[in-house]
Amino acid sequence: MTGPTYLQFHLAFLLPAMSLLVATAFASRPRAAAAVRPLRGRGYWSGVAVITVVALVYTTPWDNYLIANGVWSYAPGSTLATLGHAPVEEYLFILVQPWLTALWLSHLSLPSEWPTVGAPIRGRLVGLALAVAVGVGGWAALGTPATFYLGAILAWAAPVLALQWVVGAPQLWARRRLVALGVLVPTTYLCVADRVAIEYGIWVLSERYTTGVTLAGLPVEEALFFLVTNCFVVQGLVLYRWVSDRYANDTAPATGDSG
Repeated sequence: MTGPTYLQFHLAFLLPAMSLLVATAFASRPRAAAAVRPLRGRGYWSGVAVITVVALVYTTPWDNYLIANGVWSYAPGSTLATLGHAPVEEYLFILVQPWLTALWLSHLSLPSEWPTVGAPIRGRLVGLALAVAVGVGGWAALGTPATFYLGAILAWAAPVLALQWVVGAPQLWARRRLVALGVLVPTTYLCVADRVAIEYGIWVLSERYTTGVTLAGLPVEEALFFLVTNCFVVQGLVLYRWVSDRYANDTAPATGDSG
């Protein structure tokens, strides 16, 4: 292996991005306005830790299965060691991505009050129906080699999306601009980084198990993967804040009570 390694990919793309986001988080100060508040805080980072553990547990079997079946592979000498079928750098990426996305999201602000949403049950049912459609489409795509990777992403993503949308689709829709900005920026960055890694042959996607459709040279499956995983993280953190706020409001002592 004469090209860059997977570890060098981490050092070139993930470490500088995280360092910049940490530095700007400390340097910046949230606006002093009653109508908005920053997402960062002790509870926020606890939520990030929980999501990171869930991401590792949920992604590891899926990731190993796809590597074992040849959906993608790594150039000889580009990885340090392997656990199961995946290199250790792959596990590191699974751990780092939620923090990278969460660091970006922590720079954004959330309105202080959650709006009252109309027809919340209908919104949750619509979310569930969309997630079921994603899952059904994914399972159907698994039957054809050229759409196998695409189907694997959709089928794997559907249960998480279903859970998040059933719990809080109305709240996520009410905060759709925050969610969109939180998702699209890290997704774009990781797509660029992935495109470079593929160009240098750090990992290679199977032509048999991919559609061949690309976005600026990036296989559409890779772009979809980063899109759904960042949705997991951002939606999970927004809902974590919503649930925390509801709990705080429910347990707060009522004002004006007599002794």
